[in-house]
Amino acid sequence: MARRAKPALRKSIGVLRVWRGRAASSNPNGYPAYFQRHVLPRLKRIGGFQAVLLVKRKNRRQIEFVVLTKWSSMKAIRRFAGATPGKAVIEPGAVAELIGFDRKVRHYDIVAEA
Repeated sequence: MARRAKPALRKSIGVLRVWRGRAASSNPNGYPAYFQRHVLPRLKRIGGFQAVLLVKRKNRRQIEFVVLTKWSSMKAIRRFAGATPGKAVIEPGAVAELIGFDRKVRHYDIVAEA
């Protein structure tokens, strides 16, 4: 019986940058509105930016927002984040809409997508 070759996964097809922020449950729309008006237009102007998801999860006390941005490379992320790409980029207007946020981000190599 012939052996089937396993499909090869590419090393990396991009980088996912993950950041979390929290808003009061009484302010469910403040951060998403700020994100749409200010953050998204800025991201779209950066070479290497590919996509973004803004997701939320609500509990009794707060709303957790997670921003997942897809980039072509760490070099592209540095165009956005500067020399310290692991440090979160938080604008004062975003801080005003949140009750807490992560000061660091996580980066993941994307190895498969559909």
